[in-house]
Amino acid sequence: MGTPKAAPAPERSLPADPSPPADDPSPADEAARRRERSVQRQRAAADLKRARAGARPPRTSRESAQRAAREHRSALLVMVVTLVLLIAAVAVTGGILVARMQTKPIVLASPLLIYPVTQTTAGQCPAGTQGMTGQSAAGLTCYRLAQGITIRRVSDLHVQKGRTGQAYDVALTLRSADRTAFGRLTRGMVGRDLAFVVNGQLVTAPRVDMPITGGKVVITGPVDRAAAALLARQLKGS
Repeated sequence: MGTPKAAPAPERSLPADPSPPADDPSPADEAARRRERSVQRQRAAADLKRARAGARPPRTSRESAQRAAREHRSALLVMVVTLVLLIAAVAVTGGILVARMQTKPIVLASPLLIYPVTQTTAGQCPAGTQGMTGQSAAGLTCYRLAQGITIRRVSDLHVQKGRTGQAYDVALTLRSADRTAFGRLTRGMVGRDLAFVVNGQLVTAPRVDMPITGGKVVITGPVDRAAAALLARQLKGS
């Protein structure tokens, strides 16, 4: 029998040191990573924007000049339109003021009586004659009168240069309220005289050349401005 041999001891191995488990990320680390990703995205967007801007062709000097010319024309057009509107406003305002001045009636100091002259005879009127005595080119004249009209206000009364350029006229503009009556009066008096009477005095007796329906009465005859001005004052009753 031989010498018993000891049985080999079973091999023992120590387990390898296990790797320590990965630590869970902390909230602070996660926030830092989010900030870093946000910064990276912003940088990428900025780089893309710069790349696009660099790809845009630069504006040439001709385009700049054309743009400046368009802006200049636009500014000039605005200036012209503004000036036209301003001139129109001034013209309208002036027209309104003139119209108001022209439509403001002139109150006569004494009523102006206008009579149709039915007959004229030399010398003074006999007692009881329906008429009055006045001065004419032939001297004292009796003017026989028919029913007439009374004017108390007029739109205008002024002295003006005569159409021949050698004499003066007295222009009288009637109001709309008196134009119709005066027009009817003159329709039947073409070629005859009208007597203009103020304060019981015959001021003038002009001849009617045509029917006057528009209210514009022009008395011709004064040889100079002084005589025309005197006639205008007499018609006003002053």
